[in-house]
Amino acid sequence: MALIKYSIAIRDAIAEEMRRDQKLFFMGEDIAKFGGVFGCSLGLPEEFPGRVLSTPISEAAFVGAGMGAAITGTHALVELQYVDFILCAMDQLINQTAKTHYMSNGTVKVPYTLRVQQGCGRGNGAQHAQCFESLFAGIPGLKVVCPATPADAKGLLKTALRDENPVVFCEHKMLYSIRGEVPDSPDFTIPFGVADIRREGTDVTIIATSYMVQRALDAAVMLESEGISAEIIDPRTLVPLDIETLSASVRKTGRCVIAQEAQPFCSFGGEIAYELQQRVFRYLDAPIERVSTAQVPMPYSRKLETLNVPTADRIAAAARKTLWR
Repeated sequence: MALIKYSIAIRDAIAEEMRRDQKLFFMGEDIAKFGGVFGCSLGLPEEFPGRVLSTPISEAAFVGAGMGAAITGTHALVELQYVDFILCAMDQLINQTAKTHYMSNGTVKVPYTLRVQQGCGRGNGAQHAQCFESLFAGIPGLKVVCPATPADAKGLLKTALRDENPVVFCEHKMLYSIRGEVPDSPDFTIPFGVADIRREGTDVTIIATSYMVQRALDAAVMLESEGISAEIIDPRTLVPLDIETLSASVRKTGRCVIAQEAQPFCSFGGEIAYELQQRVFRYLDAPIERVSTAQVPMPYSRKLETLNVPTADRIAAAARKTLWR
């Protein structure tokens, strides 16, 4: 085990898989010259000359090129500087990458991993701080991953890089500097579709992904001081979704709060709430609560940004509401 940053876990996963798979290559904006915006490719160009490529500032071009390379026998790993820029390449992602395997009746594989950096916390404003996991999850043919810890970042990315299907790998920019224990074995992987119980509890289930996992854990500490036992569940992957683990927790606690850094309307949190009420409605002692950002673009102002994004206090308040406190 090694105590490393989330960003280093990403870099190590890429390096290990590029050593294992000679057909794997990596491209994105500034990744070869500067190590990428968040330093996730530092040292890789020197170890893998010709396989780590900086691209022009044209997401439509290199997202499409990654898909084209993937269907011709290589495994493409593509990095976007910010998830917001994927909107410049949605035809390539939705109409081509996500559909080719289906439209070819399974004869064409698309081993393609798209890494995107998303989320708030830096005052980046409305065009550099969005969360699009709900958008990706609604597209048939894409797998969607949202790791919350350095270990999950490494284990899930290695799984993505071994998958023969397109994977959108969502990294929150506020997680890159956090540290955690990470297995250093090149064989370490984490399967898709397996949720993690971050903290066990008996009174209320809090479901959270990515950066919201830490906010939920902080809320659980606050609630514990009030005699409330919160169970924290991290789905880790939205597609495939481990709805059985989520359902089992809610059957046990009878209450559920979903914390997400996304607008409430048409969000993935709403889909989880629907799936849960289909399975565990008769076990619920209170309506499912959802804590989200406001239905507005993310503001530049750091104070307004802080007010907009779910906090531990807001998550704890939602949990109390399910207990009628």
